[in-house]
Amino acid sequence: MTTEPGGMLTAADLRDVDEQLLEYLEEGRVTPRYARERLEEDLDEYSRGYVQQRLARLEEHQHVENLLGLGLYELVDDPRGVGDPDEHDD
Repeated sequence: MTTEPGGMLTAADLRDVDEQLLEYLEEGRVTPRYARERLEEDLDEYSRGYVQQRLARLEEHQHVENLLGLGLYELVDDPRGVGDPDEHDD
């Protein structure tokens, strides 16, 4: 794992399912059930527990917030651009 200082994930740490979850979170808040249904249409079938685990991992690394601990997730910091070798600081 190539986490950034402070425990943030880099783009290299993300699985395909994480990338897709971040896409949904860009559109707005999600619940594990909602995300699971969307994933089934867009990527593959995953268990609700697995989707919850992936969201919890993103929360653990401070990329999403579980609002009031109710299972409603909101994007805080998108890790997809972090650690990208094509990213240049001009």
